[in-house]
Amino acid sequence: MHPSFQQADRVATDVVDAATEVLRHLGMGLLESVYERCLERELQLRGHTIERERQVTVDYKGERFTTLLRADLLVDGCVVVELKSIEGKLRYEHKMQVLSYMHLLDTPVGLIINFGATDDQRIHRVILRNANRD
Repeated sequence: MHPSFQQADRVATDVVDAATEVLRHLGMGLLESVYERCLERELQLRGHTIERERQVTVDYKGERFTTLLRADLLVDGCVVVELKSIEGKLRYEHKMQVLSYMHLLDTPVGLIINFGATDDQRIHRVILRNANRD
């Protein structure tokens, strides 16, 4: 099991609750940047730490370098949150983007939240392979 999976699981549940509150308060149809800022504030009010950028180190064939990774939100250092405000279903690229962030940041859980979708398509949860297994 990933060392921070249990914490990430709890945090992810709170992120979903916070996103629901933001949507209830603002409604649909706004820009992604508005939802991002409001969700960040809602999570801060709930006691969470938010990062938008983080330096990561990449090792590739003997070369080691750092690069700045810009996830929409990194909550408590253990959950990557990618926000969208698009009509319809999420695309494969959205899921791969979150998985890439999760691998580089070593976070076990990611969420894609689409404020432009209907209830049954709004939230997609991503778990790193075997992160929730002993």
